[in-house]
Amino acid sequence: MLDNYLPRRTKMKYVLLIYHGPNPTLPGSDRWNALPPAEQKAIYADYAEVNKMAGNDPGLPLGLPEAARTVQVLDGKTHVKNGTYLPESVAGYTVFEADSIEGAIKLAARIPAVRLGGAVEIRPAEKYR
Repeated sequence: MLDNYLPRRTKMKYVLLIYHGPNPTLPGSDRWNALPPAEQKAIYADYAEVNKMAGNDPGLPLGLPEAARTVQVLDGKTHVKNGTYLPESVAGYTVFEADSIEGAIKLAARIPAVRLGGAVEIRPAEKYR
């Protein structure tokens, strides 16, 4: 009965945007091929562990930046550019539900891209009215 009078903590959803950096370590790249097979296996295992973490909802796999198309409307005319909008493109994303941003930061630090020259940008998911 006392539980009804205690304030409830609500979890917040955070969107983590994953960047591989300017020289990504992608399977098939020279940087990837230079890694020992054990390190390649560890990277896959680390991503698998992150994807299985409670509260984590991994996004769909994104295609390579070369396959991207960027659309803008300038002066009423639609322009389409091959490639990404920014030179350093988003490599993937995940949505993580946590008690605080500190939990999202801990998850971000476990994503292999951050130790391989990339970064993770964290934003709270918001509902706009």
